[in-house]
Amino acid sequence: MKALSLPASNRAQLIASLLVFISAICFAAKAVLVKLAYRFDIDTISMLALRMIFSLPFFIVIAIYSNRKAKLRQQTPITGRDLLKIAGLGLLGYYFASMFDFMGLKYISAGLERLILFIYPTLVVIISYFLFKKRITKAQGWALGLTYFGITIAFLENLLHRTNANFLLGVSYVFLSAFVFAFYLIGGSNVIPRFGTWRFTSLAMISASIAILIHHGITLQWRLWHYPMELYGLIFLMAIIATVLPSFLVAEGLRVIGSSNTSIISSFSPVATIIMANFILGEQFGWLQWLGTFSSDRWRVVDELAEKVAMSDKLQARRNKIILKIYAQ
Repeated sequence: MKALSLPASNRAQLIASLLVFISAICFAAKAVLVKLAYRFDIDTISMLALRMIFSLPFFIVIAIYSNRKAKLRQQTPITGRDLLKIAGLGLLGYYFASMFDFMGLKYISAGLERLILFIYPTLVVIISYFLFKKRITKAQGWALGLTYFGITIAFLENLLHRTNANFLLGVSYVFLSAFVFAFYLIGGSNVIPRFGTWRFTSLAMISASIAILIHHGITLQWRLWHYPMELYGLIFLMAIIATVLPSFLVAEGLRVIGSSNTSIISSFSPVATIIMANFILGEQFGWLQWLGTFSSDRWRVVDELAEKVAMSDKLQARRNKIILKIYAQ
C-alpha cells in the first residue's frame, strides 16, 4: 500500500499556514504576559524597557544581516534623511503605540484589549479616506460596519459589568494605541517598498528601543534589576515568543501563502487571547462579548476575500512586502 502524501506545493502551503497560525497564538500571548507581569507591581515604562532590552539584540542582528544583503543586491541605500524618517515611524509604531497599549492593559481585560487593538486596519481605511480621499469599497464598508458593531456589543457588556473605575481610561489608551499604529502603517507603506520589510522593521524597532531606554533613564534612572526572577522570565518570553519569533514565522508564511490568507488565519489572534486569558488569568467573557468578537473579526475575512478577488498578482506581491510590518507590534 502506498503511503498517502501531499504534493510538495500543497505541503509547503500547509506548513506555511501552520506557521501563521502559531504566530497568531504567539502574538495573542502578549496581552496575557503583560497582565501577568503587572502582578509583580512593575510600571509600564520599566516593562517596555526590559522587553526592548531582551529583543534588541535580535533586531540588531536582523538589521546588520538585512543591510549586508541589500548591499549585495545593490538595493536602495539608506541616507541620513531616510534614517530620520524610519526612526520617526518607529517612535510612532513601537514607542507611543506600545506604551499606550501597555498602559491600557492595566485597566481592562486582555481579551477586550486585543479586540480593540485589532481595529487598527479599519482605522487605516478611515484615515486614508479623510486624508488621501482613498475610496472605501462596498466590501470595506460592510467590513467596517461589522467591526464597529462587534466592538460596540463587547464594549457595552464590559461597561455594564466593569469592576475597575479606570475602565474607560484603559479603553481610551488602547484605542489611542490602535490609532497611532494606524498612522505608522500609513507612513510605513510608503517607505517599506524602497528598503524592504526587514531593514525597515529592524531599524524602526531599534529607534523605538533607544527612545524607551532614554525615557526610562530620565524618569527612573535605569533601575531595572531589582524585580523577582519570575518577572524577568515573563518579559523574556514576551520579547521572544510574542515579538521576535512570530515575526519570523509570519514572514515565512506570508512568503508562501500570500497576504490575504495570512490575514485571514491571523484573525484567530483575538480569539486565542480570550481563551488564554480565561485559562491563565481567570478572565470571564460573556456571550455578548463572544458575539461582538465574532462580528468584529469577520471584517478581516470579508475585506481580504474581496481584495483577493480584485487584486492583480503584481499588486498582491507588492502588498506581501508591506503587510509584514503589521504583525511586529
